[in-house]
Amino acid sequence: MERVCFVLKVREDRLEEYRERHAEVWPQMRAALSASGWHNYSLFCDDRGMVVGYLETEDFEAARAAMARTDVNARWQAEMAPFFENLDGRPDEGMVPLTEIFHLP
Repeated sequence: MERVCFVLKVREDRLEEYRERHAEVWPQMRAALSASGWHNYSLFCDDRGMVVGYLETEDFEAARAAMARTDVNARWQAEMAPFFENLDGRPDEGMVPLTEIFHLP
């Protein structure tokens, strides 16, 4: 199982709404993520808008590609894009995995 961690930056003036949107992620989006191989997917954020994402998957690129083929993902990404700073394209395209340097199993 591959562990993936990434960071994104939410605009501070949109942070409260971003949190509210994630309190009620669409059921179709949740189902698509699971079906596409996204497991133990979590998002964390601080009060300055730094978002840290974590997930486990068999193959991150395959899981991203599977999500990219869904209509619900296209709709979700279009709605989420305005929340982010320094992002070219869709938020899911801006998820650049960090390099793991330590893991305690």
